[in-house]
Amino acid sequence: MHDRDIWEKRSIFWVAKNTPSYEPHPSEAKEPFYGRIVVPLIKRMLAAQGIDFTLEGVENLPATGPALLAFNHTGYFDFIFGGTVASLKGHRLVRFMAKTEIFDVPVVGLIMRGMRHISVDRAAGAASLDEAVRSLREGNLVGIFPEATISRAFEIKGLKSGAVRIAAQSGAPLIPVAIWGSQRVWTKDHPRQLGRNHFPVWIKVGSPVDISGTPEEATARLKKAMEALVDEVRTRYEEAYGPFPGGEYWRPASMGGSAPSLEQAARIDAEEKRQRAERKAAKAAKSAKGPRGLRAVIGRQGVLAKAAKAAKKLAPSKKP
Repeated sequence: MHDRDIWEKRSIFWVAKNTPSYEPHPSEAKEPFYGRIVVPLIKRMLAAQGIDFTLEGVENLPATGPALLAFNHTGYFDFIFGGTVASLKGHRLVRFMAKTEIFDVPVVGLIMRGMRHISVDRAAGAASLDEAVRSLREGNLVGIFPEATISRAFEIKGLKSGAVRIAAQSGAPLIPVAIWGSQRVWTKDHPRQLGRNHFPVWIKVGSPVDISGTPEEATARLKKAMEALVDEVRTRYEEAYGPFPGGEYWRPASMGGSAPSLEQAARIDAEEKRQRAERKAAKAAKSAKGPRGLRAVIGRQGVLAKAAKAAKKLAPSKKP
């Protein structure tokens, strides 16, 4: 699918022949666990799957120093695919922001910490933001999914403002990255396709986004840049690997696929969130071991509330 007069294979990627080669990063290329074990292992795994990678825009990544990479989110392997984008830029490494539940899995959490990824506790977002800023100030590449969760529509949905806030506080450039084809490997509501599938995946690194103005204004610019980049990548994908007959679950409705629209996807997400909250509440109730347990919990809460009220009365007044 690639014109060999224009493209060439480097590692597992198809890249334009005029893509420069870069000297290894002085420290990241030598990082023993992430750089020398994990990345080569991932590349071998993806090669075994026959994933047909195309990578563009490597020149937009800094050879040294920090950058915040803002990825679109269509599949569960975005984290893995996105982690490879900087390998052609002197074997640089991307430290991803990932939900804390992943870190809570015993072995997986150990691996994530070993790769110096960043735990995101949605109940304590400020701490995660501070950790990302600290990582960027140390000169790292940090990956973030501003949509927060997978877009079932395979279109850019509403973005959180955390990306522009982190970039502004750290002084790092905010660079959009588009991944297309990841949803064919594994996405929400559809079975995994982890065998030797030969699916094409196209990745493009864009130019830094202007983050001046308010967080809302900068986030709007980021969304526009991500939409344009994704649109460009999926158009090139269609030209290289299409035409497709239509009705594919992994193609957005706007392109003739059967994926839900953004509005439909939002309703599905809301229902999923409601059901998750119900399951969590049911689990909490079950752990209370029936009415006696519930009364005990309520009783303890009552005692704590009374103690807090008494402490407040005894506390010295702050008035002069």
